[in-house]
Amino acid sequence: SSNMAVDQQNRISKQKRHDAIRSAHTLIALLNHGIPSREIMTRKAFENALTVAWALGGSTNAVLHLLALAKEAEVALTLADIAMITRRVPLLGNFKPFGRYLMNDLHRLGGIPVVMRLLYEAGFLHGDCLTVTGKSIADNIADAPPVPNDQEVISPTERPYAAAGSHIRILYGNLAEEGCVLKQSGKRLHTMTGVARVFEREEDSLSAILDGRIKPGDVIVIRYEGPKGGPGMREMLSPSAALMGAGLGDSVALITDGRFSGGTHGIMIGHISPEAMTGGNIALIAENDLITIDLENEALNLNISDSELAKRRLNWHPPPINRSSGVLSKYARLVSSAAEGAVTH
Repeated sequence: SSNMAVDQQNRISKQKRHDAIRSAHTLIALLNHGIPSREIMTRKAFENALTVAWALGGSTNAVLHLLALAKEAEVALTLADIAMITRRVPLLGNFKPFGRYLMNDLHRLGGIPVVMRLLYEAGFLHGDCLTVTGKSIADNIADAPPVPNDQEVISPTERPYAAAGSHIRILYGNLAEEGCVLKQSGKRLHTMTGVARVFEREEDSLSAILDGRIKPGDVIVIRYEGPKGGPGMREMLSPSAALMGAGLGDSVALITDGRFSGGTHGIMIGHISPEAMTGGNIALIAENDLITIDLENEALNLNISDSELAKRRLNWHPPPINRSSGVLSKYARLVSSAAEGAVTH
């Protein structure tokens, strides 16, 4: 298991320094034995990674990162594949921000290998995957201790913290034809139809929340914050935190082509694809439109007719890119959809 990064004085721990040295030695050993990364980063390995991430309550950012890594490793992995995994993996970790514990509490129990053994024995992991040790997953976790009974950090698979399909949700619809991502984390989020409050950037939405212009039943729309529109796909953490502070976390939804950190609460939908900058339908939402978030059917829809959408599209033109020169302008021209990992190749 990887060690904690910092000690109680917030300094890099001796154990983490040792991990760094071990990692370097492991890389050299893999090279010496002719084991390239793509022999380890297989389709099954990505399925294992997603399974562990969702069992522990991992962030929506894992969707982006693993799609991008799979692209680099030339592994076929799609948002639809991730959706299938989310529906079958139970939430076992009782971790903040939705639970009680921290990752160092898991570390004291034995760390990630303990969770992997639990998942493997329940049939959720591919045990035959090659790893950086030169051994299989099954071999690596054979000596991992079982999860103790007298703790609440990790739940058993037969009595999970939350049922399968209640952590990360992938939604589709006329507002997310390529998909979007919601982190439910076991909470009982309700299906809602709300009034669109449209903002072209994060800062404008934050001002509206702080000024008291957002009311229960509203659906905040923050657009042109996607990979191209940002450019760079900022985290919409400030508006989501402001909603909680205003007591609107359970009555106001927020949807965006940007992304979120792991610390969000409430109905927060990100990674809407296609993004506004490329002409995704999120760009065609008008103030006071009705938007339906249907969690039962995993759907996100703008409640207007196809003919009205087509009419609005005739009048839409992409705004200029926020960066006209430099690295970010090159990034904006090259970057792909968030549904493909927001990669530049």
